[in-house]
Amino acid sequence: MSGGGLRTRVTRFPDGGAVLTRDLPGRSSVALGLWFAVGGRLERLEENGAAHFIEHMLFKGTRRRSAREISEAVEGLGGYLNAFTTEEATCFHARAKAEHLDTLFDVLADMVVNSRFDLEDVAKEREVIKEEISMYDDQPHQLVLDALNELMWPDHPLGRPLAGTRRSVSRLGRPELRRFMRRYYTAGALVVTAAGRVRHETVAAWTRGLRDRLPQRPASRGLPAGKAQRGPRVRWVRKDTEQTQLALGFRAYERGDRRRFALRLLSVLLGENMSSRLFQVIREECGLAYSIGTSVASFQDGGAFLITAGLDDRHVARALKLVLRVLQEFRERPPAEAALKRAKDYVLGQFQLSQESVENQMNWLGEHMLGFGSVPTEMAYERHYSAVRSEEVWRVAREVLSPCGANLALVAPRADPRELRKRMDDLG
Repeated sequence: MSGGGLRTRVTRFPDGGAVLTRDLPGRSSVALGLWFAVGGRLERLEENGAAHFIEHMLFKGTRRRSAREISEAVEGLGGYLNAFTTEEATCFHARAKAEHLDTLFDVLADMVVNSRFDLEDVAKEREVIKEEISMYDDQPHQLVLDALNELMWPDHPLGRPLAGTRRSVSRLGRPELRRFMRRYYTAGALVVTAAGRVRHETVAAWTRGLRDRLPQRPASRGLPAGKAQRGPRVRWVRKDTEQTQLALGFRAYERGDRRRFALRLLSVLLGENMSSRLFQVIREECGLAYSIGTSVASFQDGGAFLITAGLDDRHVARALKLVLRVLQEFRERPPAEAALKRAKDYVLGQFQLSQESVENQMNWLGEHMLGFGSVPTEMAYERHYSAVRSEEVWRVAREVLSPCGANLALVAPRADPRELRKRMDDLG
């Protein structure tokens, strides 16, 4: 990354695809990622779970390798490989000693272009994914986020679970998965990133060969996220749990909005660490929750500000009242300069620590190229946060933490939705 001691080299293609490398001569390992601008938000209702299903299937064997041979090809070198699917991206990634980068690329590229989608494998993996869905259903902290997403993004792919539902996964067979892959896994949707001891020209040449074997189209865009809501929403999921899981969400800014830096600092001030206001009030001062925190989700044309907590069901009403009171405090006045400085130091310190990992650097390249079309220098990244003023955080708090944009989801054995809705109306 130029300006901060790290240099990123980029090769761009006319259709939007790209190769990004960061050569770190002092490292003995390399991390490689094949990223596709393909995620859950591209799915039609009847395709819910397709992107995640395909991620699984690409590990099940190719025309050159069995599933076991795929894993042995990398793990036999002392490396590892994995993948993940998000709302707007799928990444297949691997790490090993730098001299094995050619094998890593060959294995991942083979998975992308030569996967067999054997009928028996599709049937078996469908059952595996159904078990994965059951696992999520048994995790209240995941279930409450699914309920919140459905509230915040009604009748939209962003509001559906990435793994799909048992019903939608049951409808996905080999023809549907192959059709989805041909439609979206295109040359223009591919971004290749590598960090460690790596030669850019070599990775770019390999990528050109891979691109030639993909459909020659640019990446697709998902359905628009839609307009913000007009009033607070509440959803209660009844489940016999020992603890109530609470999630409070507000629609926020799209990924490229410059206010995202102030929003992230607001998140740190409110709930990203043990020094944050919500942690101090809800856990330390009142002892109402073991865990409480905040986070920010950003998409191409929208975003979300989230607050999550695990509570004794007897304390839900009081805890919610205190949470709303803290949010109101941030809407009423700017944060203190000393607190804002600590938040900036936290964000930048976490960033610097993350850059010690070649895998994190590979992820940084892919996430920024897919999300923004470029990668900021270290100096630019620090400059954006350093420039945020207290009044900007205050303005963002008033815009985002709006009463009409509040969404509350609970997973609990008992609740009174009408009382909770009344509490939400008090945020004003």
